Amino acid sequence: MSSLLVVLEKLHAARSGHARPLRRMRHHHLVDEPLVIVPLKLAGEAAAPLGCAVGTDPDDPLLLTVPQPRNRDLQHAFFVELARVVLGYVAARQDETEEVLSNRKDEPPRLRYADAPQILVPNRLALDYLGLLGRLTRFQETEDDVPLLGRWLTFFADRAEYPGSSLTLAMTDLLTAQWATGQSDLEDANLAMLLAWICPPEGMTGAQAAQAAEDPLDFPPAGPATDPDFDNLVLQPAVRGYDRAAAAGDRVALARSEAKIREAVESQLMPTWRLMWKGLRRLRELPEAPHCEQRWAADRDRFTGHVDHIAEGGPPQPRHDHAVAAAARLATLERAQNRFDAEQALDDPFVLAELRTTGDAFGGTVVGREPDRTEISPKGRVLLRPRITVLTEDPVRVEADQTYVSPERPKQTVRIREIIEDGSECLLVLDVVAGMGTVKKPAPIPELGETVCYTRAPAQFGGQEFPAPEQTPWTHGGPPAAPDDSQGAQQ
Repeated sequence: MSSLLVVLEKLHAARSGHARPLRRMRHHHLVDEPLVIVPLKLAGEAAAPLGCAVGTDPDDPLLLTVPQPRNRDLQHAFFVELARVVLGYVAARQDETEEVLSNRKDEPPRLRYADAPQILVPNRLALDYLGLLGRLTRFQETEDDVPLLGRWLTFFADRAEYPGSSLTLAMTDLLTAQWATGQSDLEDANLAMLLAWICPPEGMTGAQAAQAAEDPLDFPPAGPATDPDFDNLVLQPAVRGYDRAAAAGDRVALARSEAKIREAVESQLMPTWRLMWKGLRRLRELPEAPHCEQRWAADRDRFTGHVDHIAEGGPPQPRHDHAVAAAARLATLERAQNRFDAEQALDDPFVLAELRTTGDAFGGTVVGREPDRTEISPKGRVLLRPRITVLTEDPVRVEADQTYVSPERPKQTVRIREIIEDGSECLLVLDVVAGMGTVKKPAPIPELGETVCYTRAPAQFGGQEFPAPEQTPWTHGGPPAAPDDSQGAQQ
């Protein structure tokens, strides 16, 4: 559900004809050499691959095609080639390791890889399709690398669900997080139309460029489904010609049919391939948010854990989560989403403004302060407990034990002590609960008349992403490796 500010920006975009920024910074890490995958599948088939463009060089993609997608042998040959590319890319990220200090003094340092792979696909449907291919191949009993490919595709697809992770990303998700367009969410899922709004040709508005991008002849769908007219008029006749040549044993006609199908599939893949790199260049122009470094370190932890799990002979991911594992995974994703939202608000004033409209953040003027306020602990110690009062017009949602932090003072957290309603305004009495210093050496707190903004503090939950192996069966992505939080990610 879109927030009020997002709706307003979409209205402004529709009126002006140009995309509007929703973020000041980019909140996902982008590696120097991502692996871009543009997959296509046969219409009417859940997992029959038609082809894909894959590679790390925008000028030199590897084009893989399946002349008869229903043929299991041809499917397998496609997966063998894809495994060669994907597994080679994954292996190249295992050259260097770094030492990570533990948060606990009784634990020795551990090693993790200094780099990690990053998969980029055009849209959310392509992410789902990679997961489907992973389920299709990871249980195959073959002597080649296809089962291993399936395990890695499953790992990447599952990691894409984790908020803030940058291991697997959909281009449309990245772009819609940064810009609001004047079209519907369904139209934003079309990569060509979305980029037309964000990067229109010179002399055209985004709206005009998006209207031109609706033509499937010049801008084929980004997959994995193909355009129906292409299927009926081009692909099906070519595949039928291949079947006739194969049945007749005519090698010359078979080679001619393969070339025709390859040319047809290439015509559908290459426009999207070029759009992927165009979007990537536009995203690289944005500054990366400070918290990206911690989240990328957590991604490297998970990558290291999965590599170790495979090297130790661990089993592939299960077909279905057990009830306990599914509940643990859902709870983990919810915590991760809350923490990702809070970190974005600390890094990006645009996100902070958006959260103020939902009650997850607030801003106002300091109208009262007690910097020298103290409390007596149960052990009789005198503790510094400053208090400030903030006048605000923002809606505030109060939850038990919820702490807030200001981007200006990221190490100082507060908790709402009391809310005093006063018409359209309210007074918030805030207790400083961390980062206040000591009685002898107090840390500064906001001054009278200062304008302050607070957002929910990122949850510093420890432990593992998933329950320990002895407590519940492994869920997606293999067994837990290292804590996936900012504390565990720090060296």
